[in-house]
Amino acid sequence: MNQNLPEDPQLREMVKAALAHKVTRRAVLGGAMATGAAALLAACAPGGKTELIPAKDVSDSDPTLIWSNWSLYIDVDSKGKYPTLEKFQSENGITVTYREDFDDNDSYYGKVKDQLALGQDIGADVTCPTSWMASRWINQGYVQTFDEAELPNKKNLQPAYLGASYDPERKMSLPYQGILAGFAFDKKAYKAATGKAAPAVIADLWNPALKGRVGVLSEMRDTVGLVLMDQGVAIGDANSLTADAFMNAIDVIGAKVSDGQIARIKGNSYKDDLVNGDTIVAIAWSGDIIQLNAEAGYDRFGFVLPDSGGTISADCFVIPMGAAHKKNAEKLMNFYYDPYNAAVLAAYVNYITPVVGAKEEAMKLDPALADNELIFPSEAFLSKTQAFRALDGKEEQSFTKAFQQIKLGA
Repeated sequence: MNQNLPEDPQLREMVKAALAHKVTRRAVLGGAMATGAAALLAACAPGGKTELIPAKDVSDSDPTLIWSNWSLYIDVDSKGKYPTLEKFQSENGITVTYREDFDDNDSYYGKVKDQLALGQDIGADVTCPTSWMASRWINQGYVQTFDEAELPNKKNLQPAYLGASYDPERKMSLPYQGILAGFAFDKKAYKAATGKAAPAVIADLWNPALKGRVGVLSEMRDTVGLVLMDQGVAIGDANSLTADAFMNAIDVIGAKVSDGQIARIKGNSYKDDLVNGDTIVAIAWSGDIIQLNAEAGYDRFGFVLPDSGGTISADCFVIPMGAAHKKNAEKLMNFYYDPYNAAVLAAYVNYITPVVGAKEEAMKLDPALADNELIFPSEAFLSKTQAFRALDGKEEQSFTKAFQQIKLGA
């Protein structure tokens, strides 16, 4: 077995199949102010856990929808409009309020967890948390089950995404985009500071010439994951990724925060530091860099996977239990699972698309897309990626607490 492939069977197959579809931007769902009707609490279910009741769906009488997402995660034209979303609204007669109000999974969850626990409206009918957070919501009973009749295009879901332990048949979550994390850097500034063309290993981020100009993601699984991989830890293997191994990586990151080498630990807003020059190199997401270059008008920034490999994950559509526009949300998901629409989206966001047929449609739109490894990675490219393994409750608490303590010091 290739030890560089993710241990998780689903992600292993996603890696192998990624050639057939990729592309898209990884940002995450957004916060939002509470609106609409709240779901009521039902009687306690067996085992003492409160079972939540889905909000009444008013989609038939109220053709509106609120979608909270990460920034740089949808196609945008020169007028600041979203072409695919405009098309969806025109074809379905549904008015969509699109919000880019999600910076990272933990901060968003912190804003909405109380409403989620009560089955109340969180101010969004559909959101896109990363798979590990989607798993938490599903396991806690915080999301609604899809009506398969409203999702005929679900047949286009890449089979590799089926079989997830938290949602085997994808009845409560649908992948929106796949995500790669690695090194992003300002090409000119990095070379001027270090004399090198690009970073290749974690140690390159610790070059004294970069002190105070290094950024890392507030997403624990990406930042700590890359450091662990650099230390030879297989992050998808429980026998390799132990508590001791994790804390060793935490010690490294903590020391670099304490001595000022790492100046910023941020969620999606890390890109602003790259743009304004405060950060020269950062642990970052691939799709963002392609879009930042498009905005700059030239290839200002580079993105590479470390020699030890990058992390891979996915953001997923979910419908919170308190969402009152479920059918409208399902229509939106179905729209983006059409291969053509998925291809248009992928061509802009440059993340891995989970939609079968999107690659072929993208080739029709722009054959050059097939040459970009960050959009349509080869199997060799993706074999350098690993998925952070699932954590049990105790690990989740201790690992997150350790990383949060570092974040507070940044």
